[in-house]
Amino acid sequence: MNQSAFFQISLYLIILGLLAYPLGGYISKVMQGERNFLSPLLTPLENGVYRLANIKADEENNWKSYAISVLSFNILGVAIVYLVQRLQIWLPLNPQQLAAPSIDSSFNTAISFVTNTNWQGYAGESTMSYFTQMLALTVQNFFSAATGLVVVIALIRGFARHSSQTIGNFYADIVRSTLYILLPLSLVFAGLLMSQ
Repeated sequence: MNQSAFFQISLYLIILGLLAYPLGGYISKVMQGERNFLSPLLTPLENGVYRLANIKADEENNWKSYAISVLSFNILGVAIVYLVQRLQIWLPLNPQQLAAPSIDSSFNTAISFVTNTNWQGYAGESTMSYFTQMLALTVQNFFSAATGLVVVIALIRGFARHSSQTIGNFYADIVRSTLYILLPLSLVFAGLLMSQ
């Protein structure tokens, strides 16, 4: 390993170490539903999502209903990503009139993006329409990361609440992790990348 690579890895680890404590504290506050610096801006949006999706954020699940919610949410994600790919020829934002990917490629891509492996067995811009990339794949990138985060949070709650029968509300957790954690982080990192 040359000196430049060693410096870059060291710098990355130092920055990661410095951010771990404040970011961990912020994630803890968000996932407990506590007020944070983004609350004035995002709480009305969060409450609107709860009303629109009929989510009762204060009702907690036991581990079985939480697991069923995770599986149901991800099965729905697979179905939507699959259908958007298969129907893309008739959907908007397809100026190249790209045909639907094959059945097996669509299923593989749907499973891949829901499980956050994002394996692509196709050339993106010559296979997927803008609509498919935006609505199906990009949205699923957020939801798959949010799902992984909330499952870890539920596991931590299970250990911390060893005498409790509940581990949180999956749907409230997914909304909070997406709105308060993933979207703001993506905006910050997008700004950093654009500045480079």
